[in-house]
Amino acid sequence: MEGEGTRDPVFLTGGSFPPDCPVCSETRIKLSVYGVNDGHQQTSNFLGSSSFSVADLLQFKDQQLSLSLRTADDSATVGTVVLSRLKMGEIEDGEVDHITADMHQKCTLVYESSHGTINDKDNGPIMNSVFKNAVCKVYRFQTVDSKWMLVREQMAECTLSFSVPKQLIALYIQEDTCRIQELKDLGELSPHWDNLRKDVISRYDQIIKEYQDTLTELEKHTGPSFKPSCSKGQKYLEFVPINLHTQRMRVTCPRKTDSFYDVVTVGAPASHSQGFKSGGLQKLLSKYESEKKSHSTAYQCIYYPPDQTARAREILSVVSQLQPLISALADQLLQAQHCSTEALRDVLKSLEEKTDQFVHALKDELVKSALLALHAARPGYVSKSQSSTPSSPHKADSHPGVTEESHTVCNNVNGSQTPQKEGKATPVRSDSIPHHKEYDEEEWDRVWASVAKSLNCVIATVDKLQEQDNNNQESVPCNTLADVITSHSPDRPLTAVDGRDQLGVVVQSLKECVSAVAERARRSVIFVLLQEAAGSSAQGLQLQQRRDTVFSQALAALACGFVMRLYAGLEDKGFLRQLHAVGLVAQFESLLSTYSEEIGMLEDMEVGISDLHRVTFRITEAASEEAVSLQPTISGRRDRYTVEVPLPHHAFQTLPDELREGKPLRVLPVLFNVGINEQQTIAERFGDISLQERINQKNFEILEGYYKSLTNTVPSECLPCFQTQTDIKELLDTLGQNVVTKKRKNVEILWLAGMICRRMNGIRFTSCKSAKDRTSMSVTLEQCSLLRDEHQLNKDYFVRALDCMRSGLLAQGEVAQWDDPEAGSIAINKPASRHFYPIALLLVSSHLLVVWLILSLVFLLAKYQ
Repeated sequence: MEGEGTRDPVFLTGGSFPPDCPVCSETRIKLSVYGVNDGHQQTSNFLGSSSFSVADLLQFKDQQLSLSLRTADDSATVGTVVLSRLKMGEIEDGEVDHITADMHQKCTLVYESSHGTINDKDNGPIMNSVFKNAVCKVYRFQTVDSKWMLVREQMAECTLSFSVPKQLIALYIQEDTCRIQELKDLGELSPHWDNLRKDVISRYDQIIKEYQDTLTELEKHTGPSFKPSCSKGQKYLEFVPINLHTQRMRVTCPRKTDSFYDVVTVGAPASHSQGFKSGGLQKLLSKYESEKKSHSTAYQCIYYPPDQTARAREILSVVSQLQPLISALADQLLQAQHCSTEALRDVLKSLEEKTDQFVHALKDELVKSALLALHAARPGYVSKSQSSTPSSPHKADSHPGVTEESHTVCNNVNGSQTPQKEGKATPVRSDSIPHHKEYDEEEWDRVWASVAKSLNCVIATVDKLQEQDNNNQESVPCNTLADVITSHSPDRPLTAVDGRDQLGVVVQSLKECVSAVAERARRSVIFVLLQEAAGSSAQGLQLQQRRDTVFSQALAALACGFVMRLYAGLEDKGFLRQLHAVGLVAQFESLLSTYSEEIGMLEDMEVGISDLHRVTFRITEAASEEAVSLQPTISGRRDRYTVEVPLPHHAFQTLPDELREGKPLRVLPVLFNVGINEQQTIAERFGDISLQERINQKNFEILEGYYKSLTNTVPSECLPCFQTQTDIKELLDTLGQNVVTKKRKNVEILWLAGMICRRMNGIRFTSCKSAKDRTSMSVTLEQCSLLRDEHQLNKDYFVRALDCMRSGLLAQGEVAQWDDPEAGSIAINKPASRHFYPIALLLVSSHLLVVWLILSLVFLLAKYQ
């Protein structure tokens, strides 16, 4: 509706009468109309109001009622509105004949708005904080039983398109800056390794400089909250996903509750700025690993395969997380000794668990071998075999101070004697180790084992304190600590004062021991990463940037889908139980062909989606209900990221305990690809589709594994109900058969994967090169199929509904740019020709098609020669 003197889009907020409110023909209804002046700021202004009675609503002619809009003080008329009455559940007079006669000419568009806010039924206040500039259309279609359904399409932009990349780039800069400092903290190295370190640091400086420039440009960005496909090659926008939008279809049927279906549309995560002349990430990484072996030999580095470098990063992350945690728990233990026995035991149990995890991480052979290599890289190192490589030495650095201190303190604890200050052993810095000296190769085993011994001393002291406090009870030590306690404990008991003082001594010893061991382990794995970086060429720098770019686009899409799915399921207890028990599946549907540049895009997308396994989500309570407080935030490093999704207080308090306590939530990404355009026809006839087959087979196995975990953990009552009662297991079996079947353009794979995803409460994504033509064709076809299968859409309306959703034709004959997000809200009088592919022209003549194929092959041969 439009008021006089304004062209602003108008939206109405409807409601229903309370059950206890009597309604009669004299009951009057007040209608208030608001307009959105600025879609980006989401501000609404009061335009006017009017009132009418129920009798007026029921008796007006031609199904329309004209009302005058009055100002708030009722002093002037500011415009008019026209109400159209829509009957639900019955056929209007003469409508059937009209529909049959004009089936393919008239679109049943009931209502349209653009740049509005999210509907109240869709958790509007929360949704509006993340999703902006909603475009809405409402249709009505006939069901098989001659009833009417309302179908409401709503597409919106997502603020995460830019906020996620900006946060990630800031984290990249922070991580690379820390890596430079860690390399500097390695201490003195031989001239050869010192030069390599300087070279690696200069590379990191280059990345940081480029990322800082990109972040500065993104901070200047204003305008829509998405990147149009025409900007996909711009360097400063390379981290931003292409055409990231959400689409929700809400279906209202007579005598049924509303149903809604969500999908996220986004351009395939790929590095368009770097191009695809040499392929995508999957191919480039494979080639890079093979070349890195020769580079490592040339630079006298040890070659570490990808799994070992990933393990080194994991150890570095674990050690960095556990060391401060153990230190904090040790301080809590000292405070808890003045509290109840139960509180003391709880803290001790947590300390024991975290220390065990710490020791387990240090047992890795990679740490031991890295210490040997680092020792050999020190200046003045003398080996029995001077000609051997850094991987040859079989002697480890020693850290005698750690083990001496551990044994000294433990003996003092169990002997109930306070160590003398001048006799206390202190940890020796690894920089001060005489590198020319040969050390026992088992020294590192004794070093990390000293942490466990220090913990045993703490446990023994706590046991003796509790024995002293419980004079009338006998203390039975744990079987695992019996040997330690009996071997180090004399007969003289501890007094309460001596025991508390001694506990402080052993706790301080544990903290110092953990700190010293963590420092040595940290330096060893950093040296592994130094060798990896030194052994790589300049290509390694570009690959890291490319991977960062693709991951940023993929994470922005995943965060958008997760937030949308979470908001939709806040009142679904079964969904929330599934969320914290096994997590969600995120199904990415790709329509890329395996031909020409799109092969590289698919290779980029495969790696980007796979890297999403490193992401977990947490739900937190927002500081306020302002939009800025409801924006998701990201933390972590490249090996593991956490996305925190804040919820308002009232919504957060309704969540299960597991979610309110901040339990990490998993999202399992799976990717299925089937090319559907004319380029895929060429690829299937003359090219290679093994990449597509491998991706589908690999991700089917992942999806099947998730289903097994889901059925073993969550009851079937937690899953949504559908009219089509096909079992998920049956759908999976059919999908498995289609994945291994040799069939051209087997879109059954995408249909089955989408159905399985919806039945498992998953998140749906649809992608092609730019999230326009192929994506819109797929989404609209899926929506109409859902209307047919789940809501009994009349078969005569299927094609009509499909044409309406795809064409976007208005009653005045204009074409709205609904299917093309790049056009925004601008309506242009032009034919909707973008749905017709150029291949249709070639099919007119078979000879022309043959000539076209021959020319294409000649061009390809010339290109790759």
